[in-house]
Amino acid sequence: MARGDTGPDFIEALARGLDVIRVFRPGRPVMSLTEVATAAGLARPTARRILLTLQELGYARVEQGGFALTPRILELGVTYVRSMGLWEVARPHLERLVTQTRESSSIAQLDGSDIVYVARVAVPKIVALSVQIGTRFPALQTSLGKVLLAALPPAEAERVLAEPSRSGIEPRWRPEASECEAVLRTVRAKGWAVTDQQLALGIRSVAAPLRDGLGNVIAAVNVNAHAAETSVEKLTEEHLPLLLQTASAISADWALYEGVPHVTAS
Repeated sequence: MARGDTGPDFIEALARGLDVIRVFRPGRPVMSLTEVATAAGLARPTARRILLTLQELGYARVEQGGFALTPRILELGVTYVRSMGLWEVARPHLERLVTQTRESSSIAQLDGSDIVYVARVAVPKIVALSVQIGTRFPALQTSLGKVLLAALPPAEAERVLAEPSRSGIEPRWRPEASECEAVLRTVRAKGWAVTDQQLALGIRSVAAPLRDGLGNVIAAVNVNAHAAETSVEKLTEEHLPLLLQTASAISADWALYEGVPHVTAS
């Protein structure tokens, strides 16, 4: 893939390997060597060496005449989550919230114009879109994304939203710029966000921000429900108060966690 100016310490081989990993997106779990090379902008011999290296390391496998990533690739994302400590801090609070609401709860962070899920406690339900750690959705059409976008200065939010989504998802709701600005103003004023089937049919959710000790928004947490089972009124009148309590508790614990020196024993 074409790159801008890079420094003298830039490792092109590593960058190409990451390019190959990124071409496997929703709807493309298995790709031929030619497809991978084309999508990554690499010569076939280069793409082949990278795929075989990933296979040797356990991150890829040969499947149906092509290549596919293995579940081990999730280790790369989980390593990020664990390095933050956010999962350890949030887990008991998410588990309590899920017990109270009987609905799934997730934490996500902003990556360009998308959200990426970094923590989740789920209840077994049939939903339109599968969610797991590392899942990526367009931010604006999710309650999590609205909260995260609203935390940005308006000009920064506009710039971020101009970036193309890398989720591979076509959302149901595609607002004009003026409507988008109005929605984010409302979220800033309320301090929480709700979405009603704007990403996909049948999905409703409400979200609140998670903050560090300085008040900066570091992530967002939600309660996710099926539209056939849970009304918007139930989300906002029954689940939202519990969600806000949970967000406050996680934020308080995270502030304490940040304030404690963390030393790794050698």
